[in-house]
Amino acid sequence: MTDILDGVDYPWPPYPGGAALKAAGKAFACRYLSHDTRGKNLSRAEADDLAAHGVWAVLVWETTANRAGAGRAAGVADAKTAEAQAAAAGMPSGRPIYFAVDYDAVPATVDAYFQGVASVISVARTGVYGGYRVVKHLLDAGLAKWAWQTTAWSGGQWDLRTNLRQPLGTVHINGVACDIDTAQTPDYGQWMPGITPTPPQEIDMTPDQAKQLADLHALLVPFAGWGYRNADQVKKDPKTPDAYGYLVTAATQITALNATVAALTKAVGNLHPGVDTATLVTAVQQAIADAVVHVSVNVTGNQPTP
Repeated sequence: MTDILDGVDYPWPPYPGGAALKAAGKAFACRYLSHDTRGKNLSRAEADDLAAHGVWAVLVWETTANRAGAGRAAGVADAKTAEAQAAAAGMPSGRPIYFAVDYDAVPATVDAYFQGVASVISVARTGVYGGYRVVKHLLDAGLAKWAWQTTAWSGGQWDLRTNLRQPLGTVHINGVACDIDTAQTPDYGQWMPGITPTPPQEIDMTPDQAKQLADLHALLVPFAGWGYRNADQVKKDPKTPDAYGYLVTAATQITALNATVAALTKAVGNLHPGVDTATLVTAVQQAIADAVVHVSVNVTGNQPTP
């Protein structure tokens, strides 16, 4: 299973510096390319400093927030400039660049821009930063290969194909406010000057195995973001989430979930006979336990208290 790595992104100086990022346990820093002249862009000196302390760099192009709605020609121009700036910062050829959609865009309105980007650096190197709808649309349409999803404009939904996530929140490192990011895949576009990572290969799945994994995810969705209500709250807002109702349903869902885990484990074991399926089951069950938000329920009336 993929380890979730912690990282940050930050724009203008002062920068936290590689030593402080390393001390704070950050594996990577997402940095900018742009037309900005105030130090927003990643320089070779900063990339070298990050690398000297074992911190990977990831690049995103952003000028104005809604630039991605400016059409194909804008995408071509931005990709050419981004490519040149990335090379000057020491990025090895072949590494991806994310392009920001930093507003609540109607997904189809950014297609032309990303077609322009891909015509310069190829779809294989094209990444998108944005909310759920934009990320999902561009991945589905084959206009981007890499995805960095922000919690903004996402309505609590996360596309499972994203390489990076930007949840809500900031952290101060060496006196610098940095946005929090997490890497969801072994390869998320990271690099150091002259160094391309060789992340572990992920297992290829048959269509049946992929469906079993999708079923597993579907069963987990109802557990996310549980709330609770008591009798007084129900009177104020009948639409408030009902934890008791969730918990009653959960017993059936957990039974089905365990069956799906068993089926998925068997399928992976058949595909890779050397896999330790017992360890796999334990890891999956732990991941499920970690994903469940445990709630304390205070109810009144005739409902039993879980």
